[in-house]
Amino acid sequence: MTAINEKLLEDRLGTLEAARSWSPRVVSRLEALIRSGEDDALFRVNPIKFASDKGMAEAETIDLFLYATAHGLFEMNWMLLCSQCGCVTESFSAMNKLHDHPHCNLCRIDLEAKLDDYIAVSFTVSPQIRPIKFHRPGELSPEEYSFVYNVAPEGKGPDGRIFGAMIRDAMQTVGFLPAGAVTRFALDVKPGLLIGWSPLTDAGFAFNVDAAAAPKEQTVHVRFSDSGCEPDTATVAPGRLVLEVESMVDYRSIFGISLIPPEVNIFDRPPLKYDPFLSGSRLLTTQTFRNLFRSQVIEATEGIGVRDLTLLFTDLKGSTELYDRIGDLNAYSQVQRHFERLLDVTVRHNGAVVKTIGDAIMAAFVTPPDAVSAALKMRSEIERLNEARAARDFVLKIGIHRGPSIAVTLNDRLDYFGQTVNIASRVEHLAEGDEICLTEEVYAAPGVADLLAPYAKKRDHSHLKGVQQDVAIFRIQGAA
Repeated sequence: MTAINEKLLEDRLGTLEAARSWSPRVVSRLEALIRSGEDDALFRVNPIKFASDKGMAEAETIDLFLYATAHGLFEMNWMLLCSQCGCVTESFSAMNKLHDHPHCNLCRIDLEAKLDDYIAVSFTVSPQIRPIKFHRPGELSPEEYSFVYNVAPEGKGPDGRIFGAMIRDAMQTVGFLPAGAVTRFALDVKPGLLIGWSPLTDAGFAFNVDAAAAPKEQTVHVRFSDSGCEPDTATVAPGRLVLEVESMVDYRSIFGISLIPPEVNIFDRPPLKYDPFLSGSRLLTTQTFRNLFRSQVIEATEGIGVRDLTLLFTDLKGSTELYDRIGDLNAYSQVQRHFERLLDVTVRHNGAVVKTIGDAIMAAFVTPPDAVSAALKMRSEIERLNEARAARDFVLKIGIHRGPSIAVTLNDRLDYFGQTVNIASRVEHLAEGDEICLTEEVYAAPGVADLLAPYAKKRDHSHLKGVQQDVAIFRIQGAA
């Protein structure tokens, strides 16, 4: 095991422990990982899996790794994943390099990624704390680079196995290709599909191993370049096969060869199923990330898409009269107390406050039940504020809608843009005092109707500016 910088580790663990209140043994579990984990366990740690394995709360575990990153114990990895093979097509230390059109060298296809599907966030131990071999990818063996550094273990095929493991199990050989040289691979092949692949370029081939072909020793010469292999298709016979791979590039590359059994079709298959991971969308709806990493911005010109996001808007009814009645200073102080309550509720329901707008907030949640639960709790928290006052100074209006959105950076702040945002804002304007208005898209989400069963509801239809069709609205009032 590589030596650990004990003084630095102790100092940074101390600042981590003091950063906030943690549940018992949470920080000690992280320390145990750093001290005793194998190199691959400290590389691209999935906090969702870590929480499950250790019996920890997901939200606190995400916070743990975020604070650990902010205090120099870990580094953040933004990863673009291939939907077809599980490759990490690209990995960045900061969100500003993120984009939504990755290319997979193994599959040789262009892909589209959204923040809530094929964009994942993981954490790798800092090399200042404990160097691991994956900090130096150029020194990895061809097999380690291809199947550990280059593959996300969360990507599973129909049989539940890591897809990269299937290619690895079928592997005949993998090795370095010296620049400008010819490398010979001698293989004994059976009927099936012989595929050549590289994690670094689009170079690859698919040779059909056909039992009807002439049974003799064969030599095939393949030219390897950045754009592909020549030839990239051929038919060969079972038995002894010598592949002469001539590198046409000016750098050392990696080349592997796998023999896929005849019954396996690796080209016509559904997208992989991924085990739960920390998606980019969930990270952006984590308040701790927004607080600790304000400098992380999206620089992609058109933003990055989110397939499904739930947005909640609030506003105070009659706040103008409050300022007039008790004065600007007192009213401002009271409104800040209301903001504190709303922020606390949002965080406790797995959401994040995107921004405040006057006396209103815009908050984002990954799931509709979290947003609806937060809205109900916000209403009760504001009522508690009113109980301590001579008058009901705070009357809250809430609107919720879900749908696709675009994550952007506006005014140096992570924000959302699109029709879902517009509708959510306008739905809030429809709400009366103490009322929660939500769209049918929210109400129909699994779990929402059960949450709202104890409350009086009224179904309505409204015409919203900029929306062609009337929008179905559910007005949630007090207890039924």
